[in-house]
Amino acid sequence: MDDTRQPTSLPDNIDQLKAMIAARDEQLVQQQSTIVALTQQRDEFYLKNLQLEVRLAKALKQAYGPRADRINDSAQMLLDFGQKLEALPVHAGDLPPEEKTAEPAAARRPVSRRIHTRGRRDIGSMDHLPMVEQKYELTGDLCRCPACQRQRDKIGEEVSYTIEQVPATLVRVKHIQCKYACRCCEQNGDHPQIELAEKTNGSPIDKGMPGPGLLAYITTSKYADYLPLHRLQGIFERQGFELDRSTMCLWMADVARLVRPIYDLMIRRVLQSHVLATDDTIMPLLQPGRARQSRMWIYLGDEAQPYNVFDFTISRARDGPKRFLKGFSGVLLADAYGGYDGIVLDQALRRAGCWSHARRKFVEAEPTAPDLARTLLRTIKGLFDIEARAKGLSNTDRLDMRRAESQPIVDALHNLFAEQKDRLVPKHPMVQAIGYALNQWSELTLFTTDGAVPLHNNLAEQQMKRIALLRKNALFVATPRGGQTAAILSSLTSTCQRHGVNPQVYLTQLLAGIQDTPISQLDQWLPDQWKAAQTPSTAGSAAS
Repeated sequence: MDDTRQPTSLPDNIDQLKAMIAARDEQLVQQQSTIVALTQQRDEFYLKNLQLEVRLAKALKQAYGPRADRINDSAQMLLDFGQKLEALPVHAGDLPPEEKTAEPAAARRPVSRRIHTRGRRDIGSMDHLPMVEQKYELTGDLCRCPACQRQRDKIGEEVSYTIEQVPATLVRVKHIQCKYACRCCEQNGDHPQIELAEKTNGSPIDKGMPGPGLLAYITTSKYADYLPLHRLQGIFERQGFELDRSTMCLWMADVARLVRPIYDLMIRRVLQSHVLATDDTIMPLLQPGRARQSRMWIYLGDEAQPYNVFDFTISRARDGPKRFLKGFSGVLLADAYGGYDGIVLDQALRRAGCWSHARRKFVEAEPTAPDLARTLLRTIKGLFDIEARAKGLSNTDRLDMRRAESQPIVDALHNLFAEQKDRLVPKHPMVQAIGYALNQWSELTLFTTDGAVPLHNNLAEQQMKRIALLRKNALFVATPRGGQTAAILSSLTSTCQRHGVNPQVYLTQLLAGIQDTPISQLDQWLPDQWKAAQTPSTAGSAAS
C-alpha cells in the first residue's frame, strides 16, 4: 500500500499565502471557541445533573426516608453488627476444648447481657392512679365441694389488674351568693348595709361561663395535644354540651390575656441566659386571596433560665428578633440566617453555630460525592460522640474534654475542607456544603472555647415540631392577635413539657389563682417554681 501523499500546492504570491494563513488561524480560533463552549456546556450539564440528584435524593428522603441525617455507611453498619454480636450470649459448649478445661465448672455458665424487652408494665408505676377494688367470691352451691358436698374454705386470693377509663364529664356548678343586710339600720332609716358573699372558684373571665378546669382543658388540648377547636366542638357535642369554636377562640384569647404577666416574666428570665438558642418556622396568617407566610420564633433558655418562649411576627424580617433580643448580652445559638448578623454586631453578641445544620448539607450532597461525604460525616460524628460522653459534666470539665478531643477533630475537618474545596469545581454541591461550613467557621468552633455552648441547636428545632403539628391541624391563625395567643399558650405548655409538668393541672391552678397574686409574687407561677412547691402527692398527679 502506497502511503505517499501528494504535496499541497501553494501559490507563489506572498499575499495569497498570508491570506491562507490568516484564514487557517481564524478557523483554529473558531474551533477553539467551539471546544471551550462545548466544555462549558458539558460542565453546566454535569453540575445541573448533580443538583438534580441532590434535589431528588432530598425529595425521596422527605417522602420515604428516615428523618435522621444519616447515610448508609458500610463501616458504621459493620460496627453496629459487631456491637450486636458482642451482646449475644456465650455458652460453654461453643468454646474450644482447651478453654473448656482451663476454666472451673462454675465459670462455664452462659454469660449474657441483660436485654430489656417490651412486656407487661410494672404495676407499681401506676400507684398514683385511683383504685377501685372488685372482690369475687363463690356463693351458694358454687362453694360446695363436688366430692363431699361440704362448704369449701377460703385459702387465699389471686390478684390481677385491669386499667379502665372513666369518660370525662362536664358539670354545672351553681353559685349561690347570699346577700346580708342590717335590719336595725333599715328600721332606723339608715342604709341597710347590704353585703354580698364573695364568690370563689368562679370563672376567670369576667361574667364568663367557663371555669378554670374547662379553660385549662381546651388550652391543653389545642396547644399541647394539637387538637383543632372544631374537633373539640365535636367532642363536647358527644358529651351533650354545644359549644361553638368561635366562642372557644375568644376564650383562648382571654386565657392568653390572663397569663400574659407570666409570659412577660419568662421573657425577662430567658434574656438573662448565658446561651440562648433560637429558631423559626412558618405560621400562616389568614389574609384575603392567599395566606401570608408569617413566622413563629422559639427562644430557648439555658439550664439557669429553663423556659421556652415563643414569639409571633408577621414576617421573617430582622425587626422581630431584634425587638425580642433587646437587652440580651450572652451567646446566641442559631442557624446561618442572615437576619441575626446585624443584631450580633449591634449588641456585640457572640454567635454559636449548629453542627447539625452543617452536617445536613453534607448528607444532602452525598449522592454527588459518596466517598467524600462518608469521610466527612464519619469525622463529624466523632464530635457528636464526644458530646454524648460529656453529657452530665460540668462546663469546666466539658471544656477540658473538648480541648483535648474535639479540637483535633475540628482542625482536621478544616484542613479537609480546604483541600477538597480546591479539587472540585466551584459550583459542585459538595463545595457548596463545604462553603456553608467555612463561612461560619468561627460560629461552629465557638463550642471549643466555651463549655456551656452546645454543639448543635437540636433542642430549639425540636420545639418547632409543636408549631408544625399545630399548623398541620389548625392550618393558620386568623389575626396577628391569634398568632400572639398561640405564642403565649405554646410557651406555657412547652415549658411544662420541659419540666415534666401536667399542663392541664398547672393551668387549672394558674387560672384560679393568678388574679389574686401580687406582681411581686408572680414567679411562684413559673412552671419550674410551681413544680418545686408541690407536695409529693400533688407532684405525682401533676407529672405528665
